[in-house]
Amino acid sequence: MNAFRALSQKETCNHQLIAVIAGCLLAILTSLPAQAHFGMVIPSSSQVNQKQPEVEVTFAFAHPFENKGMDLDWPQTVFVAGNNTKQDLKGIMLETFFLDHKAWKLSYKPTKPGLYWFVMEQAPYWEQAEDIFIVHYSKTIISAYGDDQGWDSPLGLKTEIVPLVRPYGNYAGNIFSGQVLVDNTPMAGIDVEVELYNQEKWIAPTDAHITQVVKTDENGNFSFACPLPGWWGFSALTDAEYSLKGKDGEEKKVELGAVIWVYFDPNPFLGN
Repeated sequence: MNAFRALSQKETCNHQLIAVIAGCLLAILTSLPAQAHFGMVIPSSSQVNQKQPEVEVTFAFAHPFENKGMDLDWPQTVFVAGNNTKQDLKGIMLETFFLDHKAWKLSYKPTKPGLYWFVMEQAPYWEQAEDIFIVHYSKTIISAYGDDQGWDSPLGLKTEIVPLVRPYGNYAGNIFSGQVLVDNTPMAGIDVEVELYNQEKWIAPTDAHITQVVKTDENGNFSFACPLPGWWGFSALTDAEYSLKGKDGEEKKVELGAVIWVYFDPNPFLGN
C-alpha cells in the first residue's frame, strides 16, 4: 500500500512538473515579438510581353523579410481573373519548395492582352504562439502585352486590398496606396503590415524595422513609400466573424489577412 501511495505521489509530481514546464513555454512564446505572416503569390515577372510570354507563379507562406518559410498546405482556392473571366488553376499546380518548406507553383501563358490577377485563399493555418487560425487571401497582378485598364477594380474576395496606385511599373521609392475591404466594405483603423521579400538578405537595424505597420484612415485607405526594389507585401489584418475548433476541442479566433504583392523596380535615377 505504501509503495502504491508513493508511486501515485510521484506521478502527481510529474504531472505538475509537466504542467509548469508547459506554462513556462507558453509564456515564453507569447512574450516573443509576433512575426508577421504573409501568404505569398510571386510571379517570375510582373509584366508579360513578346520576349517573355510566360510566367511561373509561386504560392507560399512565410516571414518574407527574414526568409523563414512555413509549410503551405493545399490551398482552398487558386485562380486567375482577367478579361472578364475566372479560371481555376489548382489542376495545373505542382508541389515545390520555397525557403525550404512546402509550396506550390504553376506556369501560365496569357493568350491575349489584359490584366491577370493571381489569387490564393489558403487553408486555415494554426499559429500556436498566438492561439489563432490564420487565413490569407493573397493576390498579385501581371500586365500582359501593355494592357492598362481595370487594375483598380475589386475582385469580390472575402477581404482584399484594392490598389489606388497602379500595382506594376513602379520604381523603388514610389508610394503605394490601397483600400482595405471586408465583404466589399471599407475598413477604418485597420493595421496593414508591410514587408519586403528580402532576397538581397538586408539586415534590419532592429526587430521593429522588419515589419512596417500603417493604419487605414476613415475610408479604409493607406499609403506606404517602398524604399528598396523588389517584391513588397501588404497584409491588412481583421478578425473573422467565425471561429474554428482547435486540436484541444475549443473554439479559436480566426485572423483574416488581405494580402497584395507589388513589385518595385530599381530606380535608375537614384542608382539603386
